[in-house]
Amino acid sequence: MNILITGGFGLVGGRAAKYLQQLGHHIILGSRKESNPPDWLPQGKVAHTDWSKESSLEELCRDVDVVIQAAGVNAQDCSNDPVAALEFNGVATARLHRAASKAGVKRFIYLSTAHVYASSLIGTISENTCPQNIHPYATSHFAGENAILGARQQEKIETVVLRLSNAFGAPMQSKTNCWMLLMNDLCRQAVCQHKLTLRSAGLQRRDFVTLQDVTNAIDHVVNLDTDQVEGKIFNIGGAWTPRVIDMLELVQDRCLTVLGFTPDAIYPKPTKKEVTIDLEFQINKLLSTGFKLSGNVIDEVDEMLLFCQKAFGNH
Repeated sequence: MNILITGGFGLVGGRAAKYLQQLGHHIILGSRKESNPPDWLPQGKVAHTDWSKESSLEELCRDVDVVIQAAGVNAQDCSNDPVAALEFNGVATARLHRAASKAGVKRFIYLSTAHVYASSLIGTISENTCPQNIHPYATSHFAGENAILGARQQEKIETVVLRLSNAFGAPMQSKTNCWMLLMNDLCRQAVCQHKLTLRSAGLQRRDFVTLQDVTNAIDHVVNLDTDQVEGKIFNIGGAWTPRVIDMLELVQDRCLTVLGFTPDAIYPKPTKKEVTIDLEFQINKLLSTGFKLSGNVIDEVDEMLLFCQKAFGNH
């Protein structure tokens, strides 16, 4: 297949691009900047993306079978400029979806976020849980979801939304904007500072999913039959909800094994208000289509530590 991945130089987009190319697909990376294919995607193509012009987006989608919309404004930038967040995560996604439909694209996959549900995920979360998070990162992604799901029938294109929980793993390049993510940040701290610092006692639970499982899930959705994906929303998570402090201790343990030292851990004692609340981020809907989790947490952490050592070890 010819697969266009917008945001293909990002964390998820880059890993998905490499994985899908290894499976034999022809990959096109959408980029605001004109450039040659990166070293890690030698048979790929980079296509200039002008998000302000639908005619340009339509040309970008020409002869493409599947569009994976992985481009988006991150949480911090959404908070700094909520209007820009809505304009891109919401409006630009809708514009790309319409252009893809006009160009004859068969399937449009939108990578949204599990954080549409709540600012802190607690309790049992499924696709039937009502989104309530009012942070601009969540509301702008939810706007994008609603726009493309509402338009899919008129535009005659298969549309599916994937809500990702906390994905972690090594990016394809060190300049990728992914170092604010907990696991990625901890691995970089270990290499650069030989210590791990948390702002809280780390008692909160989060659902974590390896990037291997994310890319497997994307490939799975690319290949599902129409009746299994059309107009659907799927949660993508790891069915694994450790506490933040557990993740810190995991990085400590793997750092000793992989790099030969144990970084110090620095975090405050818990306050009376800090407690551990149960979390179950359900992915039953995706599992019912035949998907199986197969990513290895230890391998993903080890790979991240080795990546950080190579990229930042002399810094």
